Amino acid sequence: MRKDAVRNRQRVIDAARDLFATHGLSATLNEVAHHGGIGVGTVYRRFPTKEELLEAIFENAIDEVAAVADTALEFDDSWQGFAWFVEQMCQQTATDRGLREILYSQNGCGNRVDAARTRLVPKIAKLVERAQKDGHLRPGISDSDMPILGLLAGTVSEFAGHVDADLWRRYVAIFLDGLRARDGQGALPVVALDEDQTAIVMHSSPPTP
Repeated sequence: MRKDAVRNRQRVIDAARDLFATHGLSATLNEVAHHGGIGVGTVYRRFPTKEELLEAIFENAIDEVAAVADTALEFDDSWQGFAWFVEQMCQQTATDRGLREILYSQNGCGNRVDAARTRLVPKIAKLVERAQKDGHLRPGISDSDMPILGLLAGTVSEFAGHVDADLWRRYVAIFLDGLRARDGQGALPVVALDEDQTAIVMHSSPPTP
């Protein structure tokens, strides 16, 4: 792909992600073109269908999360790395409506989305394992808990963001406080979801237009 084609493709992705972040996935490709100051023909040449554009946006987001996880694993303090990762992950789902709809919708961008999630599991599992091994993270926490925490942060923004856009940060801090290992902690009342159950939850919201 030529450099100008790569640049135009990224312009479309950036414009779409910015528009979807605030308006959700109901926005059309024509609206993406208008929002980004890009020709409609350019948008359709790069992404003939909206589904292809959503897949590209999700792949970009997964690249970002993977990079965040890699950075978190480089922290000397395993708890600080884990907590920073959770905060960054939750910020992504809390502040990007379009990404929330992709992540937790029944239409889910197909097999690429599932493959991208699988790509993240080993990194997140390592963050969890490291923090537990060092005695910082309470027993019973699983890598499968992380997308659920992201869903919770996104739900706070979905229902309360118009009152306080940063309210999700309060609840992430509460989550993290509850995740820390402490003397005398009892066992968690319910076991974490397994991989198949997590996939079902991630596809539970009604399909987006």
